Amino acid sequence: MRDDAGTTVDRGQYADAVTPWDDAVWRASALGWAERALARHGLRERGPREVRIRPWSVLVRFRVGTGERDAVWFKANPPGSAFEAALGGALADWVPEHVVTPLAVDAGRGWSLLPDGGPLLRQALDAGAAGPESWEAALGQYAMMQRALTPYADRLTALGVPGAGHGDLPHVFDALVEDNPRLGPDTRRALRDGRPRLTGWCAELAATGIPDSLDHSDLHDAQLFAPAPGRYTFFDWGDAAVAHPFTSLLVPARAARRRYGPEVLPRLRDAYLDPWTTPATPLRDLRRAVTLATRLATLSRAVSWQRLFPGTPRGEGDEASAYWVGELFAESTVV
Repeated sequence: MRDDAGTTVDRGQYADAVTPWDDAVWRASALGWAERALARHGLRERGPREVRIRPWSVLVRFRVGTGERDAVWFKANPPGSAFEAALGGALADWVPEHVVTPLAVDAGRGWSLLPDGGPLLRQALDAGAAGPESWEAALGQYAMMQRALTPYADRLTALGVPGAGHGDLPHVFDALVEDNPRLGPDTRRALRDGRPRLTGWCAELAATGIPDSLDHSDLHDAQLFAPAPGRYTFFDWGDAAVAHPFTSLLVPARAARRRYGPEVLPRLRDAYLDPWTTPATPLRDLRRAVTLATRLATLSRAVSWQRLFPGTPRGEGDEASAYWVGELFAESTVV
């Protein structure tokens, strides 16, 4: 294995986070695994490595050519999202047109080696080369992927993807309310008082008959690639859950509202719902289901912040989790 000369390391705002990258034995094992996988694909490094360390992942960018897109990415997940490696491999088998196909996966250690997926949707939006119509197309394609994955819900759970279906959520809520040290007594009491509303929403959502599927849970505009005009692929599944599929709309709706204002939301909502619309599930009923699901999606966000922030001494995960639990009953959550 080559030495670390020339490697740049970006720790962002988490310089004090404890990650496996600081363990020389782990680092040698992980980089050696990635190097062997590159060699199996006939790829040779052509420049310095770039490392990005966060509490929720270790990323290493390997240059395998001279162009901006000539890169391969090693990703290591912490225990709370170690399922992502196996999930990425399974999605490449089940819905290959919607995801990037890993070059290598070590499911037991939560390691993946991934090709570059192309430009991000965010880059196109920032450059003015795309607008709300791109979000509409992307959400429609994402919904088609979710529909294709509904028969795999049990297999997703078997891979370790957390459950956040309507049957799980009251218990998830209870644990979030009782265990978070950032919630004060008055806030905790108010949340407990709201629990009957939560169980009512879960029952109403269950009655729509839409089966659980894969919820990305953090589908903002830097979590999907735009490799070709009108085509989008989805990545970064560390926050994922098996849940009512409509919960996925919370994060993209907020991202689009920040960029374009609330008037864009009906367009995006209906573009997402179009693949789900049938005579048995008319659009008017699905719109109500989206309102319920995007409220309940705040609980998945709260859980993911807690499980993806190991080793951070300032309690960022608890603070963000407390915020998302509070958003369950906020009017701004409605899509």
